[in-house]
Amino acid sequence: MKFLLDNWFLVLAALVSGGLLLWPMLSRGVGGSAVSSAEAVRLINREKGVLIDVSEPAEYAAGHVMGARNIPFGSLEGAKNLPTNKALPLILVCATGARAGRAVGVLKKLGYENVQSLAGGLAAWREANLPVEKA
Repeated sequence: MKFLLDNWFLVLAALVSGGLLLWPMLSRGVGGSAVSSAEAVRLINREKGVLIDVSEPAEYAAGHVMGARNIPFGSLEGAKNLPTNKALPLILVCATGARAGRAVGVLKKLGYENVQSLAGGLAAWREANLPVEKA
């Protein structure tokens, strides 16, 4: 105990560094995972991945990933236009990736097995010079 009291700054540094190492895993949401733009393209082309934009309709109309379905985050649980095959890879997109990360947990609770968010969202997709369209 004396060691801990005498070296409180070392203990604090160890706790902070441990927290920083765990932060990316904790900030993804419940069981969520994020894929890069390149990995999303691979999933779409090779594994018939489905892009779902969880942005609000006005955001979707302003610009979205080409070929993405719009199912707003608030209506995911009752959405009828989700794929019936729950094993298909789903890539969720929003403006920054934050809403999509939360939506991963919602869809996993609905039984979808292979759900991921696009890391960085639409901004990262545009940065990679991938196609964007307006409604």
